[in-house]
Amino acid sequence: MDLPLVYHPDYVVPLPDSHRFPMSKFKKLYDRLLQVGIARPEQFYRPVRPPEDWIERVHDADYVQAYCNGKLEEKALRRIGLPWSPALVNRTCVAVGGSILTARLALEYGLACNTAGGTHHAFPGYGSGFCIFNDLAIMARQMQAQGLVRQVLIVDLDVHQGDGTAWIFRDDPSVFTFSMHCGVNFPGTKQQSDLDVALPEGMEDDAYLQVLANYLSDLLSQVKPDLVIYDAGVDTHLGDRLGKLALTDSGLYRREMQVLETCIGRGIPVACVIGGGYCTDIDALVDRHSILHRAASEVYVRSRL
Repeated sequence: MDLPLVYHPDYVVPLPDSHRFPMSKFKKLYDRLLQVGIARPEQFYRPVRPPEDWIERVHDADYVQAYCNGKLEEKALRRIGLPWSPALVNRTCVAVGGSILTARLALEYGLACNTAGGTHHAFPGYGSGFCIFNDLAIMARQMQAQGLVRQVLIVDLDVHQGDGTAWIFRDDPSVFTFSMHCGVNFPGTKQQSDLDVALPEGMEDDAYLQVLANYLSDLLSQVKPDLVIYDAGVDTHLGDRLGKLALTDSGLYRREMQVLETCIGRGIPVACVIGGGYCTDIDALVDRHSILHRAASEVYVRSRL
């Protein structure tokens, strides 16, 4: 049995040529995983669009319906930063379905990776920062609703604070939110996660990994999660145009191995999403995202021996 991976062709929809969101990276990531031998076609599971009431476990019904039906005000769309279209509605919902499927596969097999996800800036009643519906929160809520887990730990290592996720679970002890991010970066107004670790600009590999080591193992002992949801944003990379940290490819690989080996070594299932990454060199960006899947494949194989 190989590492379960999740992908759908609808993860990609057309955007204006000048748009800065790297939409093409999702299909290119799928292709790259196959081309370099990290994955085989039969490893991929295809998600379905979830019922809207699953999304409404986290988001206000009025917001969900307004977005899905094209009734959202222009100001709200500008805050999201993506032009509305029926195709993008479908893409958004299918990607949420992909993250839900990733969580279910992780609980069944111990580890699973989506090739999208990490929309942690979405709040219950509005979207922000390219994030429309918060897949991290929806996967946690849905796994709880299905009686598959009680306690969830969200490990958010995207360079930007997971402000929407923090707000959603601010009064919910059953979901612990841990965000380790660049302190002087978007969002300008931070929310309060259960644990926030704000990093200085320019932090490099060794210092970053030491900070992570200072927290992760103790968190697992404290929270005792039934599931870890891991947002593996690569906008921490020194070549990212929205990042302000300075991890290398090697540092990203070491980070993924550190997170996954620490969790899997304790028998805690991990559901991975790819998080943010912004670079004009789309091939370099795709290579950075693929580091998660390479590390996860290695950890998964070892765990099955």
